[in-house]
Amino acid sequence: MLSNRVKLLISFFSTILFVSFICTPSSMNAEKEGENKLVYIIPIENEVERGLEAFLVRSTNEAIEAGANHIIFEIDTPGGRVDSAGQIGKLLQGLEIPTSAFIVNEALSAGSYIALNSDTIYMKPNATMGASGVITGDGNAADEKAQSAWIAAMKSAAESKGRDPQYAIAMADPSIDLPELGAPEGKFLTLTPTDAVEVGYAEGIVQNRVELLYELHLTNATIVETETSFAEEVARFVTSPFVIPILLSVASLGLIVELYSPGFGVAGTMGLIALFLFFYGHVIAGLAGMEAIVLLVLGIILIIVEFFVAGGIIGLLGVGAILASLFMSGYDIGHMSLSISIAFIVAVVAAVILYKWIGAERGIFKKLILRDRTTTELGYISSQERKELIGKEGISVTPLRPAGTAIIANERLDVVSDGSFIEKDKQLTVIQVEGIKIVVREIKDH
Repeated sequence: MLSNRVKLLISFFSTILFVSFICTPSSMNAEKEGENKLVYIIPIENEVERGLEAFLVRSTNEAIEAGANHIIFEIDTPGGRVDSAGQIGKLLQGLEIPTSAFIVNEALSAGSYIALNSDTIYMKPNATMGASGVITGDGNAADEKAQSAWIAAMKSAAESKGRDPQYAIAMADPSIDLPELGAPEGKFLTLTPTDAVEVGYAEGIVQNRVELLYELHLTNATIVETETSFAEEVARFVTSPFVIPILLSVASLGLIVELYSPGFGVAGTMGLIALFLFFYGHVIAGLAGMEAIVLLVLGIILIIVEFFVAGGIIGLLGVGAILASLFMSGYDIGHMSLSISIAFIVAVVAAVILYKWIGAERGIFKKLILRDRTTTELGYISSQERKELIGKEGISVTPLRPAGTAIIANERLDVVSDGSFIEKDKQLTVIQVEGIKIVVREIKDH
């Protein structure tokens, strides 16, 4: 039999091993779970628009091709275009890779919709989510049809991920009464992190990315951070609803000023740059295709040809081609119509001001407008002028009513009276000669 001392030692070491086993840090398990896994972190920042949509398409495709095991969308956006948010929501719903939305500051309006389309949501302690009413470009509430469609989209996004839809609806519909969450009737719901966890809209509150990866059991995973390229940054800027009318106005203004300028200068260069930025951004964002570029180039060529061919039809076709290319590049026909109208008004105002200030004496008009005159002073005459007849006398051979015939200096001529009726066989004198027009007056003394 074992001695009591040996039994005591065995019992002691067994206890030590047992305690060591049950007290192993859970982080070690988390690290093991994250080994050999790939996580893509994709930022969703600033305004939601088509440029952001194009960036997310590229980034998620890269993640899929790289074999990513998880995608984390770091969200900080005040919202933006509802149509773009809808496309992004479809993109997220179509991903087979698990997704998480990490709200680092705010996910408002369209941003909350994007978050709801993620599998899990985590929030920083100071983050917010909600306030998703549809607002038009002029700051007013959208029409009832648009609001109804948006509320349905918010509800659908929540239900697709197993979340209670009433809170998503309350984010977009102020008629929902949730006073316990600071959203009584008449106010859009905005969730704090604590509220979001309480109602099941967020899985947790984390301080930073490290804590988030720990919660997702991806502590030891390989992390790939994606960033927008310079081209995508430009595209996001120039496809903004506020920038588009400015670019088109600068382009039209540059063209009008250039027409009044000798040679090709700063104004024309600015106009071309504005037009280039518009189409460059819309091509990068996937809004403009090659057919739009072909129409633009064709329109410019037709307008140039119009300067050398009379008629105006070629110029109108050129303008039509350019307008068609603009509409084909725009995502929203209504907004593009407004932007083009603003640019047209700017161009008309500039043309009127420049015409009154400069006239048609400079620029391309100087070459296009015929300025040579065939005046008598320069030696041009349409027919032989009879200036030598002025002062000569004669006699009317027909009544002058006021035109008629007279014999002057032994020559039969067509003449015109100075306004009064002159009978036949009256003495006349020539008082004026204008080209082939000979003006006579009756001599009353005879």
